[in-house]
Amino acid sequence: MEQSADHAGEVARLVAGDGAAWEALYGRVYPAMLAYADRRLGAVEDARDAVSEAMSRAVATVERMAALAPAPEAWLFGILRHVVIDQQRRTYRRRDLPVQRPIEEPHALDGIVLDEEQEAVKEAFARLSDKDRELLELRVVAGLGSDEVASVLGMRPGAVRMAQARALDRLRGHLAAREGVVP
Repeated sequence: MEQSADHAGEVARLVAGDGAAWEALYGRVYPAMLAYADRRLGAVEDARDAVSEAMSRAVATVERMAALAPAPEAWLFGILRHVVIDQQRRTYRRRDLPVQRPIEEPHALDGIVLDEEQEAVKEAFARLSDKDRELLELRVVAGLGSDEVASVLGMRPGAVRMAQARALDRLRGHLAAREGVVP
């Protein structure tokens, strides 16, 4: 993957140990990384730990990022993905599965319709394959571009866009089936 001049300059500053460059990168990607890890792990503390571990690994392996030339965001999400998978494996081995957190209501009466819609989307999303869920989480929740997701998942950008369109079609189909509408 070819690196843009902006990314190359940022990577050079990161490799040189420029604290301001690391701080700017962290501030830019932390919210999206936390949201991704939280969706995959189901607990905010576990998600924070995963993001911290991913950042530590990124600092320790920054020279590899320079050699491979991905966008820094894609590099971080690739590392985070591996950290999350490792944590999920440990959790599975302990059979200590995460507990679903309840959705908080803004107001009891106003929240009824919102709760039903959220529940419908959650159920439809849960019916997607792991691959579809992960792709949509990276594209929509984390806000990564198709080039970055391609780098994280080892796909081509065009394949990411096609897979995203198909995953969204499947999600719409699951939502329509729940409502009793023939897709």
